[in-house]
Amino acid sequence: MSSVKVSVIMPVYKVEEYVGKAIESIQKQTLTEWELWAVDDGSPDGSGEICDRYAAADKRIHVIHKENGGAPSARNAAMKLARGEYMFFMDSDDWAEASMLEEMYALAKRDQAQLVVAGFYIDTYYSEDEYRTDHFTVEDAVYPDAESFRRASYKLFDKNLLYTPWNKLYETRYLKEHNLTFPQTFWDDFPFNLSVVDEIERVTVTKKQYYHFIRKRAESETAAYRPDMYEKREEEHGWLVSLYKKWKIRDEATQEMLARRYIERFIGCVENLTNPSCSLPVKEKKKEIRRMLGNPRVRTSLRKARPHSVYMKCMLVPVRLRSVQLLYWECKLISFVKTRNTKLFSKLKAGR
Repeated sequence: MSSVKVSVIMPVYKVEEYVGKAIESIQKQTLTEWELWAVDDGSPDGSGEICDRYAAADKRIHVIHKENGGAPSARNAAMKLARGEYMFFMDSDDWAEASMLEEMYALAKRDQAQLVVAGFYIDTYYSEDEYRTDHFTVEDAVYPDAESFRRASYKLFDKNLLYTPWNKLYETRYLKEHNLTFPQTFWDDFPFNLSVVDEIERVTVTKKQYYHFIRKRAESETAAYRPDMYEKREEEHGWLVSLYKKWKIRDEATQEMLARRYIERFIGCVENLTNPSCSLPVKEKKKEIRRMLGNPRVRTSLRKARPHSVYMKCMLVPVRLRSVQLLYWECKLISFVKTRNTKLFSKLKAGR
């Protein structure tokens, strides 16, 4: 290949039922000047062999086999070898619309963008044939300088468009000039993207949606109990607040977004404790909830946040009352719906 416009980087681990569709969605792209780096991260199933078969039939596909080190190490291994003008990071159990790379690349070249952000779909499957699609998008926009992007960035954070790597085209030169790689941590997407936008100057946003994030596999869900979830969310919030302080962005809209984002995730952290997989005694769970309610960030966020739905306003009542008992039982109910009725839970979550 004399010219690679986009390098697609895809970690592969225990996805033998899905990885073929992911690869084929790249092969079907109307942009043909791409390369795909599939990184077999020590997968114990046949995922690596499936990737090898596709690579044998298509010279644009390259496979790296390595010991298991997690998605960040897999992405970083491929980033060192990528030759494209831009990079696109894909998950191996998702798929993309055929026009994605061509249209995003055209926008990048039109605006000399260092980052292109697109809308995306989340497809939540209830069975093999039944699923719900939620749409994440904002209006088209071109930000030609750092100041204009920073002042509008709250809109993108608010619609979850700046958290994930798979709805973006990253300029390779920008990533390499700033020595940007994925940190070796759980939920590495968010800190990576924060490091990307920290000094970004030229950003283009399209309301078009191309990428289908699939919620189907139980092991791929973030719904499982995580002992350190609260600490991770606190850390993430601190990163975002620090970024806006560095940018000297203190307008009311941004502060409201930060507060609402915090308090919504706070509810999720309490629900994490009532998850059926959490083996802590009830007394310990309530003790932890009481500790969390005592965090000054809770009171500050409640004062600034303006929930968008009646559902979310109701969810916050026990928090406003600082009632450990009410909050515990509320989140027990959320956990029950989450594990017993995925359809209802996804509908409520989307409408929050």
